[in-house]
Amino acid sequence: MRTRQPTMSPLDVVVLLKIICSGDHSLNQKPMAESLFMSQSEISKSLARSQYAGLLDLPVKKVRKLAFMDFLQYGIAYVFPQQPGAVVRGIPTSHSAPPLNSHIQSTEHYVWPSGKGTVRGHSIIPLYHSVVDAVQNDPKLYELLAMVDALRVGRARERTFAIEELRKRIVDGE
Repeated sequence: MRTRQPTMSPLDVVVLLKIICSGDHSLNQKPMAESLFMSQSEISKSLARSQYAGLLDLPVKKVRKLAFMDFLQYGIAYVFPQQPGAVVRGIPTSHSAPPLNSHIQSTEHYVWPSGKGTVRGHSIIPLYHSVVDAVQNDPKLYELLAMVDALRVGRARERTFAIEELRKRIVDGE
């Protein structure tokens, strides 16, 4: 009999960030799926993978924030790496998006490719394709995802600012 090892998906990071944005108390899959433009089965599978990885405590309905922060700080750039691509129109991310764009001035922009975007910059593939739509109605999720992208593609300075800001919002609960 062959067993399959559950492995994390980029989608899982998006779902965990959404749970944190929602105040950690609701794991209602249907509204979460609708707000993230995903299917309910994708959410269910994601929650199971995150629980298996030790990033989610399902009985208590809470993200294990310290473990998740460690994963973001030390692992995301290796597990879900990204290289800037061609210059396209899109939605700013990484150091080109709030809150990092107020700390880091750069003429080089990073964007998620999208016809809805107004900025031209190097394309960064988002962690999940529906992120571009999901952040339109959730500025808190947008900021968290942009900072995660800074960890995936940023230089030391961007990564340092992103880690500080993520720690404030995820661990300290600001």
